[in-house]
Amino acid sequence: MKHILLFILFFAAVTVSAQTEFGTKFKPIPAPKFSTKKKTPIPQVKDPQAETADVPSIKTPNVFDNTSITPKSQFQIGEEKSKFTMSTENDFANPGDQYVAKMEKDLNKALKDAGLKEDEQQLVLKDLNFGEIRTSSAYFVIKCRDYGAIDGDLIKAVLNGDVVKERLLLKSTFQEFRIYFKEGFNPFFIQALNKGELGGNTGEFQIYDAEGNFILSDYWNNFEAGVKANFLIYKEQGLLTKPPKKK
Repeated sequence: MKHILLFILFFAAVTVSAQTEFGTKFKPIPAPKFSTKKKTPIPQVKDPQAETADVPSIKTPNVFDNTSITPKSQFQIGEEKSKFTMSTENDFANPGDQYVAKMEKDLNKALKDAGLKEDEQQLVLKDLNFGEIRTSSAYFVIKCRDYGAIDGDLIKAVLNGDVVKERLLLKSTFQEFRIYFKEGFNPFFIQALNKGELGGNTGEFQIYDAEGNFILSDYWNNFEAGVKANFLIYKEQGLLTKPPKKK
């Protein structure tokens, strides 16, 4: 037992001595110091000439310059606008003005067709002559109507000084009467007896001979009261048909 205790004491003394000697000679190695700051990388400057020296440039093709793909128009963006025009209006004219005259004309025509208006022309104050008519026929058939608004136009028909129609009221449809001739010249006229309520006396006439052949058609427009439409009818030699006796 004594031997064991001695051995333990001897071993403990040796261990303490060794630790003391080693502790005096040992120098610890310090830990490396690391900075927490991040280093900013230095940007590299590229030489644009060196970069593009070996690389060829790429040009995007323009299909509008290729006439085989798209025909080139002479009116391109940025080019001067063509000065050719068939219009007489200037740059300062109102675009709607060109339609005003047509609209007014269409409106006037519509009113006339509806019987609400007559022509706005000035009244005719002088007699009109419709020329000389030569015929071998015994008589003419005169057809008359008011081609404008039905507004009470009245006429009188006179042949060789004799009244054929005293007061004929013109309507929208043709009314007819006959005039019989003597050989030679037969003056004939149609006279406006009044002006209508909507304007001057207006009328259309058609003339046919006894055989039904068309002779003449025309009209008078805006007659003042008393104005005449004159005809000079020359009856050539031939069979003279007497007018029927009045009953």
